[in-house]
Amino acid sequence: MHIPEDITFLLVPGLREHVPEHWQTHLQAELPRAVCVKPLKENKLSCAARVEALNDTLAAIEGPVIIVAHSAGVMITVHWAQRYQRPIHGALLAAPADVEEPMPAGYPTLEQLSSHGWAPIPIAPLPFPSILAASRNDPLARFEKARQMAVAWGSRLVDLGEVGHLNPAAGFGPWPGAKPLLQQLI
Repeated sequence: MHIPEDITFLLVPGLREHVPEHWQTHLQAELPRAVCVKPLKENKLSCAARVEALNDTLAAIEGPVIIVAHSAGVMITVHWAQRYQRPIHGALLAAPADVEEPMPAGYPTLEQLSSHGWAPIPIAPLPFPSILAASRNDPLARFEKARQMAVAWGSRLVDLGEVGHLNPAAGFGPWPGAKPLLQQLI
């Protein structure tokens, strides 16, 4: 993968934040200029607090940025794009979580998500190029809903097949498919 020296990759994890065996953690270790949004110490379920953490991280980065978001990190990214203006080179939006439908046990309820500002999902086009990579058997978002998100945001949809939620529970530590998608954004 050819990476221009001035591009920074900004990883935006989901609600589970930093998981050592997650593909984002592996990717961060492999990329020359990669930064991850730091975990929140309080207000962990607040969408607004997570958007602010993303914005604060971006403020410390000079030059072009490619966002690499997963799950609720995709929602954080699209909420950020509705509130802030900053040029973004591109974004890989992987396995977005549908925060408008009930999630499996162990995840926040719809009422919790709504009361913490996650819903409704923004539907305005993103002001930067993006690729939405979606699974056909993701327990956190139906493929058709991911397709609707891609259309609304102006993202190119990539069908990953049946890869679950693209996380360690679905068998993903490293995700070799991320780098070719990032190369397309470069």
